[in-house]
This record gives sequence, C-alpha cells and structure tokens, in this order.
Amino acid sequence: MIMRARRRPATGEGGFIIVPVLWIVLMLAGLAGALSVYLVNTAAALSLNDSRLRSAALVSASLELTAYQLSSAAAPQRPPSGTFFFRLDQAQVSVAFRSETTRIDLNRAPKEMLTKLFQVLGAAPRDAADDADRVVGWRTPSDDGASATENMLYRAAGLNYLPRGAPFANVEELWLVLNLPAALVERAMPFVTVFSGRREIDALDAAPEVVTSLPDMTPAALEMFLKTRAGVPRDAKSVANALGVAPDVVTVEGGKAVRVRTTITFDNGRQAATEAVILLGGGDDPYHVLSWRDDAEPAAARATFGRNL
Repeated sequence: MIMRARRRPATGEGGFIIVPVLWIVLMLAGLAGALSVYLVNTAAALSLNDSRLRSAALVSASLELTAYQLSSAAAPQRPPSGTFFFRLDQAQVSVAFRSETTRIDLNRAPKEMLTKLFQVLGAAPRDAADDADRVVGWRTPSDDGASATENMLYRAAGLNYLPRGAPFANVEELWLVLNLPAALVERAMPFVTVFSGRREIDALDAAPEVVTSLPDMTPAALEMFLKTRAGVPRDAKSVANALGVAPDVVTVEGGKAVRVRTTITFDNGRQAATEAVILLGGGDDPYHVLSWRDDAEPAAARATFGRNL
C-alpha cells in the first residue's frame, strides 16, 4: 500500500507579508526621492547664498578702494569720475564712480531747471511746468502757506497721502508726486539725486540731458559745448563761459557724495551688478553708504555715468 504525504492546506500568510514589505520599499523610495530633492535644493541655496555673500564682500571692497582713491587727494584735486579694475576671490571686478554733482538735486534745483529737464525727457512745455510745480510743492515745508494748497490738490485727487512737506528722502519718492507720468519718472531716474546738496551741477562730467537743463541753455550752445568740453579748463568761470550761462549754476567741485557702480564677473560665469552712493569722510569711517541697489540695470548705469565710461 502506497502511503501519500498529506499536503498542508494553502494559506494567505505569504501574501500578507509581501504587501507590507512592498509598502515599506515604496515609502523608502519616496523618502529617498524627497531627500534627494532636498539635498539638491539645499546645495543650490547654499551656492546662491555663497555667491551673494561673496558679491557683497567684493562690492564693499570696491567702495573702500573708491573712498581711498578719492580721500587720498585734497578736495579740489579729487577726480569727479573714474574707473578701475581689480581681481579678487576668483572674480573680475569693474568699478566706475562719478560725483553726484553731475545730477540734478531734487531738493535744490530751481523750478526752471526741473521744467527744462522734463521737457528734454519728452514732456510738453506746459505739462513740464506743471510737473516741476508738483516737485517743488512736494518739498515745500509744511509750515509754508503754499503747502496748504498743495495738500488740497492731493486730497482732491483722492490720494491717501499728502506731499512730504520736506526735502525728498530718496529719488523713489518721485513716483508719489501728483500727476507725474510713470514714463517720465522712469526716464528721469538716471539724472536726478537727493545727495548732491547743491543747486549747481558739474557740467564737465554731467550727461547731456542734465547740461541742457541749465537756465538760459540753448540747443546751439549745448552742441558747441559737447564738442569742446574735453578741452575746457576745470574752473567754474571757464565752464560758464563755454556754456554761455551764469557762473552760479555750475561747479567744478566733485562733492562728498559719490555714486559707485560695481560689476562682478565670477570665474564660473555668474555676474552681479550693484550701484551704491557713498558719502566720503564724516567721522572715523572713510565713508558712509547712503544708498545701495543690487542688480542695477546696465542701461540705467550707462545713462547714470554718462560719457566715456
């Protein structure tokens, strides 16, 4: 008699074991994928932060070198503009500096100069005069009788703010001035400042748009001046004679406020650009930063620094 082995009935225990294992594998795979993404993003963030830190350090170095160059000379002999280059921390750094006296100061410029600037930038004569009135109205002290009328204009326009009634704190406030078209403000930015502290401008280094804004300046006189200014002696009387304007509207002094544009090109191809305004001297420090703007637009920089830069 043949004895047959008894077969054990099949159960589903093996299937129940396999399913949890598969879930564990899938979870581990998901965690591994998430960890991979996290590490990649973290590495990218650290790289970006490192680049920003290096850029900030290089810009600080460029400002210190600019301040050193300018402070090493007596005020009358300080160059109003210049360029230099240096290499540091695996990067090529290009620096261009120019005195703020080459711009029109929103807090000091007379209405006539502002009107002419707005005309040069495309505003109709009557509109340009109105725009200049609004700029003057913005900076007029609040205790002045004219400020009450200016306040009424802002209220009538439905704005939820009033003019400052004090000097412009920065050029960005120009965007808030009543009725100034955005396109006009955009075009004016490369030619205005609040850091010059002077009514006069340095016409030998200013952009043509700024020179045109001088009182009594004619197109013929401007054309002749632009052709010959490289040879004009650097003294206020000679410059005024070459322009055909009064000597009290021009200056040949560079001033203490200097705009510095730093362009950085790292060896890995990454680029950065910063535009800062510094004030020379004024205590134990060689300079103080008045404004700082990263990723400055190249086109704006070309207009800012004018000719030969």
